[in-house]
Amino acid sequence: MKTIHASSAAAVTPRRLSPETRREQIVDAAVAFFAEVGLEGSTRELSQRAGVTQPLLYKYFDSKASLLEAVFERVYMDRLSSAWPGLITDRARSIRERMISFYVAYADAVFTYDWMRIFMFSGLAGERINARYLDHLRASMLEPLLQELADAAKSERPPELEDVWNLHGSIVYLGIRKFVYQSQVPQDFRQQIERAVDRFLRDFDIPGRLEAAD
Repeated sequence: MKTIHASSAAAVTPRRLSPETRREQIVDAAVAFFAEVGLEGSTRELSQRAGVTQPLLYKYFDSKASLLEAVFERVYMDRLSSAWPGLITDRARSIRERMISFYVAYADAVFTYDWMRIFMFSGLAGERINARYLDHLRASMLEPLLQELADAAKSERPPELEDVWNLHGSIVYLGIRKFVYQSQVPQDFRQQIERAVDRFLRDFDIPGRLEAAD
């Protein structure tokens, strides 16, 4: 009979994961799974892909809705920087510089396979994930940006919130084309962002610099 030494047995014994690590493993698998198949994907198939049993998955998430909530936090909220609102309202920098810096950072955060595809699948499935995210984005970033733009505008019609949404959408559409439509897009996103910002400022006769208040 072949003898298995204690050191060899330890080497083949699966390492027991902590609850925190196991939960993170499940969320990681869920992000990849829902990005590929959509939010209608079953937790049974997800469990198989994650290498856990379905009962174990439901030990960590008592419903599919609670699992989707964890996916929402991971994919959307965790990628929003707390520094962005301050960047947008920092009048020591030109408004053009602030807008370009914000959108370059935003593109770096969201131009990914999982963000783009889950966002589109969520909208098609009628989930509230999109609406909640966009409400947060509007209140924390786009409305402050609108105020900065309105204060700087010299045109007879200052920009409105819908104008800011149009700018935002035109930039995000680059990521949609790449990860949803799988189309060829320019590799230099910064150049495209600069052009979009410059067109916007020109349309509303915004000089690009709003000096800091005295």
